[in-house]
Amino acid sequence: MIVSAALAMMLAGAPSADAVGVGRKDFSKCLAAQMQPSLEKKLTAGDFQSAIRKACADKEAAFRAAIVAQDKADKMSDKDAQADADDQIAEYVDKITAEYEENSRPS
Repeated sequence: MIVSAALAMMLAGAPSADAVGVGRKDFSKCLAAQMQPSLEKKLTAGDFQSAIRKACADKEAAFRAAIVAQDKADKMSDKDAQADADDQIAEYVDKITAEYEENSRPS
């Protein structure tokens, strides 16, 4: 399975004792696990994004809930907490999609 250096660093830096860290790690692992099967199926980048969203929906939801809960505990508004969760999730999806596009190019 192919895992980018950036994704590996995210995983290495993720704290494992808290809900956000566990959610981040689980979501990242799920996204990375979709790479090789999708490459083998020769999915387009759009289809890859749809596939990872579907396959990792439960991990994304847990990660989102953990981010929002932590942000609210830190006195962030619900709107800002949701926006933070959106941004963090989008960052992971964007990185894995960029990696997928790079790896799916003909050599």
